[in-house]
Parts: sequence; structure tokens; C-alpha cells
Amino acid sequence: MRFIIIFILLGAFLGSCTEPRDDLLTLRDYMAGSFSSAAQAAADSQFYDIRLEMKPIWPTRTDGYWFYVEQASAANLAQPYRQRVYRLTQENDSTFVSTVFTLPDPLRFTGAWQESEPLKSLTPNSLTEREGCAIILNKYGTDMFVGSTAGLACDSDLREAVYATSIVIISPDQMYSWDRGYNINGEQVWGAEKGGYIFKKTGGAGQK
Repeated sequence: MRFIIIFILLGAFLGSCTEPRDDLLTLRDYMAGSFSSAAQAAADSQFYDIRLEMKPIWPTRTDGYWFYVEQASAANLAQPYRQRVYRLTQENDSTFVSTVFTLPDPLRFTGAWQESEPLKSLTPNSLTEREGCAIILNKYGTDMFVGSTAGLACDSDLREAVYATSIVIISPDQMYSWDRGYNINGEQVWGAEKGGYIFKKTGGAGQK
């Protein structure tokens, strides 16, 4: 079912051609930056104005590209509701993996994306991997990466959920993200119902 949804969504996110380059580096540049769902929220009251910050960290590491990720309502930026670390790696010629980690005492890192060297005091050993929650991405066309979580392995305890799913479409100037939580009966208990959030890139690498 997740693949049917992904292919339905692809048509709306086809972009212009880009110069041939290393795909992992391209994906890193697409992910890095500041994003906003303000335009979607203005057009549809069922969506909130959300700000998403994805700041590269630990540039000397050779085990993938790392990001500090912070997500908050535009009305309350000082109280983010999601803080994560992502590690981006390449599995084969066409498959990429964004592994998700949680932070110890995350609120003390609020706003760290504004620092020149965020999370400098931490190492990957300080983090906890969210097993089963990695996003598996594949490249489509010349400048689009599409992926999702695999199966029902991403545990969630938010609002009586037992598992969560995510669908992601990444292109040069925007990111589509549809996160949903389901209870033991397979009923959705959190997340947008009619579709995912469209985050327009407002700053950072890869912005058009």
C-alpha cells in the first residue's frame, strides 16, 4: 500500500534536471537547510505552520552525513516537539538510508541548529537509535528521492499508538513528509489524515 501512495504522489514533485554528481552528496544538500510549511498552512487550515531545521553536524566523520533535526510550531519555536539526529548513508547504487536517533535530554539542545558547530559535545555513542524507524530512500528521475519506513517496525507510544509510519519525498527546494501513528487495531491515532506536510526550503544548501 505504501508504494501505491508514493507513486501517486510522485507526479506533483517532479523537478528540473540537475548536473550529474554524487547522489549521496546531492541528497545531503537537499536535506540540509531551513524549511517551512507556512504556504501549505495558509492554503489549508487542516495543516499547521511548522518550521523544520536540518543542520549538518560532525563534518569530519566518515561514517555518513549527520544532521541535527529540530521541528517546532511557528507559534512556539522555543518549544520544539521533535528533536532528532539523522545519519545519511548509501546502501547501494540506488538505495539510501536515513537512520534516526534520539538525544539525551533533548530540550537542552533547543536552537542548536543556529550554532556554527551544533552538538559538538556529543558523539554517536550518546545517542539512541530508533530501531525500525529508518527511512529507506531511492532516487527517481534526476533530482528526487522517495522513501518510507519499512513495514510496521517503528514503535510509537504517542497518543495510544503502537507503531508509526513515514513517507518522504525530497527534491531540491522542498520536502514532503507524512508521519502517522496507529493503534493496535491499525487505526490512525495521530498525524495528518488527508496527506503529508509540504515543507518549502527557505534557506541552506540546495535552495533554488
